[in-house]
Amino acid sequence: MMTRIFPDTSVSTLRQRLIDDMNMPHFSSATQRNYIRDIGRFTTFLGRSPDTATAEELRRFQNEQHEAGVPVPTMNSIVSALRFFFTHTLDRPDLARRLVRVNQPRNLPVVLSRDEVARLLEATTCLKHQAALAVAYGAGLRVSEVAHLKVRDIDSERMLLRVERGKGGRYRNAMLSADLLRLLRQWWVAGRQQGVMHRDGWLFPGQHSMNPISTRQLHRIVVEAARVADIPKRVGPHTLRHSFATHLLEDGTDIRIIQVLLGHAKLNNTALYTKVATRTVHAVISPLDRLGIFRTEEISPDG
Repeated sequence: MMTRIFPDTSVSTLRQRLIDDMNMPHFSSATQRNYIRDIGRFTTFLGRSPDTATAEELRRFQNEQHEAGVPVPTMNSIVSALRFFFTHTLDRPDLARRLVRVNQPRNLPVVLSRDEVARLLEATTCLKHQAALAVAYGAGLRVSEVAHLKVRDIDSERMLLRVERGKGGRYRNAMLSADLLRLLRQWWVAGRQQGVMHRDGWLFPGQHSMNPISTRQLHRIVVEAARVADIPKRVGPHTLRHSFATHLLEDGTDIRIIQVLLGHAKLNNTALYTKVATRTVHAVISPLDRLGIFRTEEISPDG
């Protein structure tokens, strides 16, 4: 149940307008909760209805967050919530423009080698868990996308996975390889025998077949599989998505195709994988090597 932004009638109406606005682009329930929480934080700072805020109060609010040591990701999350609120719910883009995102250097993603991926998948003895992790790697899906796949999302004729609950509510098609399809068919047979799989149900049901497997459970599965496979890297479900993109790039797949497969809105997000695609770097011939002037004799370390 979502918390109220502020306890008076006018703001309750404002809260409902915000929820209606978020439903139109099909924001996930988690995103909606976060936006309402973040706007509530600003409302608490303001001490009155947020539709009466001024540009100066927005500036003071952001300064107060910075001085209080609020983490950069949290500050930027609040900016996203308030920008949406002022732009779409209040039609005040002038205020939205006053909100400043804080730049934060992006850490390079942890990527598994192909051998490590194979060991991790083989260390997963439960067929359902193995199939779920294979989808994360074989199709490059986010953990929430894996969890919310339904049986009907498998299009074996066109060899596609339909992703209906992508980031931002966006719909896209993901790749479905022949090996992944064979594994999913094995899981379908086993799941039917266990009585947990239904044609209109979840591809990976949770403890109760009416609910999907939780993202938290998928995270625990990956961590445990990495431990059994003796992989020392800090991994999670998203590590398999990172590895999917990096391995495609190393195999020579066009980066714009990878962008589509990942469902990235911006190419800059996909370009991050060029920094960790080591096989791509190794495949490049240095212009120094093309000169060929050091091939005929060894250079003495003493000069």
